[in-house]
Amino acid sequence: MLSVRADGLIRANEEFHCLAARDRSMPFGENNSHVTVHLLDFEDLDRNQYVAATQVTFRVGTAERRADLVLYVNGLPLVLVEAKTPVRNAVSWFDGAKQIHDDYERFVPELFTPNVFNVATEGKDLRYGAIHVPLDQWGPGCWKNPPQSPETPPSLKGKGPGDRSGLTRLQHTIPSLLRPNIILDILAHFTLFATDKKKRRLKVICRYQQYDGANKIVERVMAGYPRKGLIWHFQGSGKSLLMVFAAQKMRLQAALHNPTVLIIVDRVDLDTQISATFHATDIPNLVKPNRAMNLKPCCDRTPARSSLPPSSSLVRPAAC
Repeated sequence: MLSVRADGLIRANEEFHCLAARDRSMPFGENNSHVTVHLLDFEDLDRNQYVAATQVTFRVGTAERRADLVLYVNGLPLVLVEAKTPVRNAVSWFDGAKQIHDDYERFVPELFTPNVFNVATEGKDLRYGAIHVPLDQWGPGCWKNPPQSPETPPSLKGKGPGDRSGLTRLQHTIPSLLRPNIILDILAHFTLFATDKKKRRLKVICRYQQYDGANKIVERVMAGYPRKGLIWHFQGSGKSLLMVFAAQKMRLQAALHNPTVLIIVDRVDLDTQISATFHATDIPNLVKPNRAMNLKPCCDRTPARSSLPPSSSLVRPAAC
C-alpha cells in the first residue's frame, strides 16, 4: 500500500493479490524466521470479519475523498460502491463509475491497493469493474441464480432478473454479486494480471458467464462424474478467459493434487488466440508441444501443467 504511488496502482494491487490469495511467507516469526501470512480465510468463511461501512472518508496527505459504501473483510477494503441518485434521468451508473475511475483512483490510490472490484449504480442499473478498467468494459452486475435466502422478499423468490426492472432489480443483483463468498472467490480464483500488446499491465476479473462456467467445470472434475460436459458460447463471451479461470482454479484445489490441464482446439486461429491469452496472463508452466506425437512424452515429463497441443497447452501451480 505504501508503494502504490511509486510502483503504480496495478502493480501494488497485484502485489496485494499475491499476498492475500497465495499465502506468502514473511519474516515475522521468531528470530525473523519466515511464517505463512493468512490475511483472509478462504476455507472457513465464518472466521473472517465482514463490515459494510457507509460514507467512508479516506485521507492521503491533502487529498480527501468520501466513498458511499465500502465492503471490508478483515479490515481490508475489498469493494467500493459509488451510488448516485435514482430520480434524475440525467444521472446513471456511468457517473459513479467515472468518479471512481477518474477521481478516486487518481487521488487516493492507496484505498484501492486491496481492491477486488468497484461497483457503480444509480439504483436502477448496476455495473462493476476492476481498477483502471475503461468504463465501457464495466460488466453488468445482474448475476443469475442467487440463493433463495429467508431474507429474499416473497415477491422475488423464484424470479430471474428479467422478471422485473428498476429499483427492484437491485434486490436480485446485490445478493447475487456482493456476497462474501462470491467476492472472496473472485479474489482467489477469478483475478488475473495480464500484459497487453502495448506492454501495459492490466487487471482482469471475470464476467458472470466465466464465473459460472468455470465453477461448474471445477465442480464436475472434483465430483468425478459425469466425465464430460458442454458449454455453449456466443462470440465475444470470453471463452479463452473462461479456460484460464477454470485451469487456474483446478490447479489451486488441493484435492486434485496439482492436475495437468489439457486444452485442445480444432483450428489454428483458436490455437493462436488461446495460447496468446494464457501467455498474456502469465499462467506458469505452460507447455505447447510442437506435434501431436510429442504430447504423451510431454505429459509424462511435466506433471501438473497446462498444455496446448499442436492445435492445443500444460500448467502447474507456482508460488506468486
